[in-house]
Amino acid sequence: MISYEEEALAELKTWQQKMQKGPSLSNRIAKSLQGKINGLIPEKAHQVITVTIEKMIKAAMFGIKYSTSITLPHDASLLLRESHIKQQITFYQKTATVEGAVTGAGGILMGFADFPVLIGIKMKLLFNIASLYGYNVKDYKERLHLLYIFQLAYSSQQRRNEIYLLLKDWDNYSSRLPQNAEDFDWRIFQQEYRDYIDLAKMAQLLPIIGAAVGAIANYKLIAQLGDTAMNCFRMRMIGTSPAFPLPMH
Repeated sequence: MISYEEEALAELKTWQQKMQKGPSLSNRIAKSLQGKINGLIPEKAHQVITVTIEKMIKAAMFGIKYSTSITLPHDASLLLRESHIKQQITFYQKTATVEGAVTGAGGILMGFADFPVLIGIKMKLLFNIASLYGYNVKDYKERLHLLYIFQLAYSSQQRRNEIYLLLKDWDNYSSRLPQNAEDFDWRIFQQEYRDYIDLAKMAQLLPIIGAAVGAIANYKLIAQLGDTAMNCFRMRMIGTSPAFPLPMH
């Protein structure tokens, strides 16, 4: 009978292979479809969304204090940590599903409101996941780590390949980052984020189908974020944390 750590390692290896694949035909078709949906939204709406996302990212990352009511001992097992994390993912999936259905039913104006609300839900989930793995989310570099996880979860396969390599070597990469968050190149990061994040959510702004799209999309987006975050932290922790040692053979 294999241990939980060995099971998690097997899941991680499968996920890593997925992150390194080239764009498939379905990926290219999906990107083309997303582009068409994107084209149905007025340019003014795109500008509003871009500015809103930029402000919401900064506010969510550095203007809000996040805390989790769950406190785990330093030597907590991976099984215990991830049991709590999976419960958190399920909770936020339900929250985001209700929020997506309500705002989707409200048309384009309510659809705009969904973007900052959903960003807040996602960020809260990421902060909780990081804390439950034992990382200090007060450190701004840890918050940047969460932003890259955020971007990885929703990028095209081509972009995913690039971000994956960065996250795989996070400790070395983060050592070269500026010590002050204000010195970070937010313009480039925001542009990349705007290009790749939540394109599927554009369909929520369309009439009639908005409510259904909002509920289903939010449910899937949170699941995708949770899975991505878990594997990113597993990749970072393996062999370096007592919670996730290399399996013995």
